Amino acid sequence: MTALEGVQVVEFASYVAGPYAGALLSDLGAEVIKVEEPPRGDPYRGWASGNYSSMFCSLNRSKRSILADLKSDRGLEVARSLVADADILLENSRPGAMERLGLGYEQVKADNPGLIYCSITGFGLSGPDHQRPGYDTVGQAMSGLMSLLTDLDNPQPMGISLSDHLAGLFAAYGVLAAFAARSRTGEGQRVDTSLLQSSTTFLAENMARYLHDGGQPPTRRTRARTAQVYAVRDEAGAPFVVHLSSPDKFWRSLLQAIDRTDLADDQRFTDRGQRVAHREDIQALLDETFATGSRATWLKRLRDADVPAGPLNTLADVVEDEQIRHLGLVKEVEHPSAGRMQLLGSGVNLHGTPTRLGPAPIAGDDTKNILAELGFPEGYLPTTTPDGATTPAR
Repeated sequence: MTALEGVQVVEFASYVAGPYAGALLSDLGAEVIKVEEPPRGDPYRGWASGNYSSMFCSLNRSKRSILADLKSDRGLEVARSLVADADILLENSRPGAMERLGLGYEQVKADNPGLIYCSITGFGLSGPDHQRPGYDTVGQAMSGLMSLLTDLDNPQPMGISLSDHLAGLFAAYGVLAAFAARSRTGEGQRVDTSLLQSSTTFLAENMARYLHDGGQPPTRRTRARTAQVYAVRDEAGAPFVVHLSSPDKFWRSLLQAIDRTDLADDQRFTDRGQRVAHREDIQALLDETFATGSRATWLKRLRDADVPAGPLNTLADVVEDEQIRHLGLVKEVEHPSAGRMQLLGSGVNLHGTPTRLGPAPIAGDDTKNILAELGFPEGYLPTTTPDGATTPAR
């Protein structure tokens, strides 16, 4: 049995943030019905060849799909029937869009007072920016998140949609809290988060430092200095990292691993404060030292000395990593017609109610069955074949 077995989720969401929240709930066992716009569904399906991109599949694992035109009377009727029986609704449109469709919170809660209605927006449900288009990189930039990830003298966009994923993660967190509250009160509620809010609150540690100490805001270099974090390369240029943190033992172990115990009494490095102040000297020492051997050799010496260190892996390296393989994070799923695909499993282990992983649906895979479950006749909505051809509703 899964943790959320029997929980019904209706997802009106596309691209990343909303679908990621749905995927997290699906991992826990919820039945997530993804309502998609005909004929091809979520636009993220088409970000690679065909209409079943690997990116889409990663965010829509284990879900069911129904194609319904929400601007048509029949499509809206089916959607409202789904919502009336649901425990949770997820949506990530601009504020007001669901209301214009007739699916806003106030419009549906009368038929389902226990509904947990979760909205993910760019900037929030109100305020001077709430109607602006919100995309991941804008959320990263405006929240301050990107200022801690890139060099402000040479700013570069990130290689992951981090604000989108944070919003999805916080949305799932809020939904689970509301679900727990409903078990006590019997009442549903509205939950909302945004790219801006989730990304900003994710920076609580750095923001607290700034609010308390004032002065210059932290940057990417601030944490690297205070946490005694170093990125280095070996003789062939292979990158790896060392994280000394605060315990003195790691500094002493590092000196042992690189055969420089003569520096143990150097006044520049006698305590954490001095090492933070002389970070550049340590970086130069490590750069010079590690350039004399291979990454594998140095990492073995560091690990033997109990120094926190590891390779700076590419995703190809991660897939081959022995610990990743031991944890079984890369899994294979199979769709009856789309075939096999490898995806990452859940980021949490529940030992009493295990997580699950199934294939993403093809657009409209479950339309016929879902209509039957709701009591609608077969053919009540138009159907679409994988090549995009549409059969009219009957």
